[in-house]
Amino acid sequence: MNLLKTIRKPFRYSFFNATFLIIGINLLVFLLTSMMNGLKGYLSLNVVAIYEHNMYWQFVTYMFVHGDFSHLFFNMLGLFFFGMGVERTIGSKEFLLIYFISGIFCGIFSYFIYLFSGGYFIFLMGASGAIYSLLLAYAVIFPRNRIYIWGILPIPAPLLVAIYAGIEIGSQLLSLQNGIAHMTHLAGFAVAWIYFMVRMGINPWKVWKDAYR
Repeated sequence: MNLLKTIRKPFRYSFFNATFLIIGINLLVFLLTSMMNGLKGYLSLNVVAIYEHNMYWQFVTYMFVHGDFSHLFFNMLGLFFFGMGVERTIGSKEFLLIYFISGIFCGIFSYFIYLFSGGYFIFLMGASGAIYSLLLAYAVIFPRNRIYIWGILPIPAPLLVAIYAGIEIGSQLLSLQNGIAHMTHLAGFAVAWIYFMVRMGINPWKVWKDAYR
């Protein structure tokens, strides 16, 4: 009980635009990896690099590396739209905690998936695992908000989470778009769900059920 009390001790609310700070770091890393050969492989998450060469920083740095401008753009777009609302509501410190816990655990989960499936030559990169966590967080905090797909199709935030989860599960089972880490994305949802249950004492399913009762 004391441990749970400690885990759930809230931060004093503060807001300092951590979302923009993370976006700025991603942009800087993208510029550096574009100019410096080999840096992308040094910062991305790779089983051999971690297992044989003890490059444990990759569990954090892979979140700031992107394959190309399109990869960076869409991840930063998602981070901006979902991150800003979440950060303003729960505060910058809580936001950073859920972001980095999600990203790191997605990296650890992916590492073991690649280790046991023989994915030794895969280089995991991108913030999408953490951003999927923010999407779920957004849907829990704003369960009645609608997100406009392509600017015209309004979808309730919890339904969007369900749609994305279905797409990722289906894509993984059918081995579609092999360059996308579907299990990493699903791990992002799972980590955020556990985070709300353990850290905040909030059951996302109950929130959604009550919102649409």
